[in-house]
Amino acid sequence: MPTRRDILTFLGCAGGLIVAGARLSAGQSPFAGTRAGATRDIEGVRFCWCPPGRFTMGSPASEPGHRPDEAPVEVTLSRGFWMAAFETTQGQWRRIVGAFPEKPPSEAFGLGEDVPVYWVNYAAAEAFCAALTQRARRASAIPASAAFRLPTEAQWEYACRAGTTTATAFGETLSRTQANFDEAALYGAARPAAGSVTSGRARPVGSYPANAWGLCDMHGNIFEWCRDWYQARLPGGVDPDVQVQGGPNRDGSYSRVRRGGAWNDAATFCRSALRLRYEPERNSDHIGFRVALVEA
Repeated sequence: MPTRRDILTFLGCAGGLIVAGARLSAGQSPFAGTRAGATRDIEGVRFCWCPPGRFTMGSPASEPGHRPDEAPVEVTLSRGFWMAAFETTQGQWRRIVGAFPEKPPSEAFGLGEDVPVYWVNYAAAEAFCAALTQRARRASAIPASAAFRLPTEAQWEYACRAGTTTATAFGETLSRTQANFDEAALYGAARPAAGSVTSGRARPVGSYPANAWGLCDMHGNIFEWCRDWYQARLPGGVDPDVQVQGGPNRDGSYSRVRRGGAWNDAATFCRSALRLRYEPERNSDHIGFRVALVEA
């Protein structure tokens, strides 16, 4: 046991984000990262540290593309978490789970070990998280109290913004040199930026720049499942984790939340605040996920 833990606590402000964190020393929990964006590789998956903090979730009515279900709320995340630097890939799925769920990836929508896995419904994504948790615990790679899971909607947007308050982590616009989507740029640029690529399919993870916390493809490439049930109003408060179904869809079904936009959507769907409903039983050629490591 250490005789003294010399923990330096800081409180800093980045845009509209208040971040609280700590510098690790001998004897402190090995779960936390030393700074926002610190990296850690676990079972072949790279993670980036997202420190505890508070932020404004959603978007102002003045933001182009704003939707009624994005009305801003204040959120506090009392615990930090690790977010996968990349969307879960086909290679990772094959290594951790084995057979692909339902439909195998195809060249038409993106094929390769480093290309995101898709055709994944909510239950399949959660099954991957459970398998990764068991594997990492057997290898003593994570504390017994930690587990991999899909991020909550609040965790997802917090990680996507990485301290920013603009429409995207790269500012008020988004070009094809920054993300994989089906439009020249966010909010009406006349033509694509020089050197941009229209892919027409998912591209290998890491093909585009990371945000300030080292996370790639939070905008575009494929939509990502979130843990929460869809509610017409954003959850606010401390550590929101919506596990109560919201209002039913027209057919009586209920939806989870998907975030981030995709290769076949307009750039406005890639905004940090954009949220869409999707029934958990369904899957698609442009919906996958990334995992978060959380501590109970």
